[in-house]
This record gives sequence, structure tokens and C-alpha cells, in this order.
Amino acid sequence: MGLDDKIKNAAEDLAGKAKEAAGKVTNNDKLVAEGKADQAKADVKKAGEDVKDAFKN
Repeated sequence: MGLDDKIKNAAEDLAGKAKEAAGKVTNNDKLVAEGKADQAKADVKKAGEDVKDAFKN
């Protein structure tokens, strides 16, 4: 996994956490769900990159 990908995934995860937190504060269930979805996408991308890294080594 390249450093570029790691940074993008971390940024997406942080953005998702921020959305989720903002949704909880404003009592906006849609925003909470979007935040959780963004975090899940980042996790899936990270897992895929980890698999690619395992095969490279």
C-alpha cells in the first residue's frame, strides 16, 4: 500500500468520523449514516490494499 493510498484512506476515515459526530450533535440520523458509510468504505479500501501488500511480499 502506497503512502498516498494510506493518506487518502485515513482522510476518508476521519471525514466519516467527523460526519458521524456532527450528525450525532445535530441529531441528524442521515449524516450519522453517511459518516459510518464513509468509514466502512475506507476500511474496505484499506483491507484491499493490505491484501495487495501481502502478495507483493
